[in-house]
Amino acid sequence: MKTQICNKQIDEKIFREIRKEVLTSWPTGKQVNFEASINFHRYFPKNKVSAIKLAQGKKRGITFVQPRAGVALVEKQIDLLKALEEAGADFLPVTIDSYTRHNKYRIAEKEIQKSRQLGISTLNGFPAVNYGVWPCRKIIETFDAPVEIRHGSPDARLLAEITLAAGFTDFEGGGISYNIPYSKLVSLDKSIFNWQYVDRLVGCYQENKVIINRESFGALTGTLVPPCVSIAISVIEALLAAEQGVKSITLGYGQGGNLIQDVAAVKVLVSLAEEYLQNFGYKKVLITTAFHQWMGGFPENENQAAGVIAWGAVAGAFAKADKIICKSTHEAVGVPTKEANILGIKITKQIVNMLKDQKFPFNEPLEEEMEIITEETKCILIKAFELGKGDIARGTVLAFEKGVIDLPFAPSRYTLKKVIPVRDNNGAIRLLDTGNLPFTGRIIAFHKAKISERAKRENRPADYDMVEDDIFAVANGMLVGRPGTRELYEDDED
Repeated sequence: MKTQICNKQIDEKIFREIRKEVLTSWPTGKQVNFEASINFHRYFPKNKVSAIKLAQGKKRGITFVQPRAGVALVEKQIDLLKALEEAGADFLPVTIDSYTRHNKYRIAEKEIQKSRQLGISTLNGFPAVNYGVWPCRKIIETFDAPVEIRHGSPDARLLAEITLAAGFTDFEGGGISYNIPYSKLVSLDKSIFNWQYVDRLVGCYQENKVIINRESFGALTGTLVPPCVSIAISVIEALLAAEQGVKSITLGYGQGGNLIQDVAAVKVLVSLAEEYLQNFGYKKVLITTAFHQWMGGFPENENQAAGVIAWGAVAGAFAKADKIICKSTHEAVGVPTKEANILGIKITKQIVNMLKDQKFPFNEPLEEEMEIITEETKCILIKAFELGKGDIARGTVLAFEKGVIDLPFAPSRYTLKKVIPVRDNNGAIRLLDTGNLPFTGRIIAFHKAKISERAKRENRPADYDMVEDDIFAVANGMLVGRPGTRELYEDDED
């Protein structure tokens, strides 16, 4: 039976009933004391609070840098974050392990014990729920920089309860962005409802004068994500969060690779989010942005990987993102070492510092790209509201069912995957097949023309071979997957 969701603040009585179930679902939930947590947060200096630091940075035009990092043991996590803070990270991450993301706490507990025995992490992140409030609080008390929870869970209710009680001031994710790209069988009704709980919890902190930043994961699958799809999902998640009382929202966007398109997309992301929040009566909500460096396949060669990181830093800096989520030179080979993470931070900081006083010129190509992305995104949002009869929560579920919102290459069975993206001659992401996206004839013709130009230049049909070339292009030393270039590159390596 489907959960009947709507974009309405959760009733206090219902919230309290659900909260009892959440906090008793694993023993460490009993450690959560809301009043004590509020008092702990109130004594934080401003530099430890994500929302305050982001607001100050936005006012001063600063682009912050934040890596990803998570290991199984508390002391190892602290040691790793110390090294990242010393390397210049402005915000620190605690990336949560895969078992915790899917609420498999018993398996995570076994892996903690194994990690202790071996002295190395056997988990791909930090199992915060298993540790509970007090070990997590030790992390918070160690650092001057704000620390954020990054994960990928369709049900993060207990994780949010424990980590917010521990003192974390930033929590990433959303009912769409942490379901469709990560899970196969979790329904949108269920994940959106779960994340409404998380946002209501953040709203409760807000009502007690404790501001928690909520960040959407706009990078999604990281593979040729059409800008309009990413932005539409981020705007929807912002509206859902604001309804539950969230006042600080960071919208994520994943690098596409074409500089003009990336700069245009971030600008449109901010303008549309602010427009929709204002139009629906959500006042005094701070909107900031997080630009994710390349989330697709990386080159194995570390020098080439460094080039990909640098290009992501250029795009994020020119887009004037409020923070850049940086990558490491080990992305192609597995969990990065501390040294690789540090290198990613230093590369990114260098580029950001060099470009901080430079502005990307507002020119005709940028204006055209902003115009087409805005029109595409509004087509999607207008139809989603129409399907939900004005309710964006209901409308989102129906929009995914009908392909009005569609995410290519996602594992979820709740997206149609009819949309097929491909690059144009300049590396911008276009649509070979628009699927059921509710585009106008003008938009569809625009995409066809851009792709036809590339097909003509390369003297080949625009088909799935072209798409496949683009998927692997960056890992093979390019952006646009030109015919034959992959083979030439491999010959050079030999």
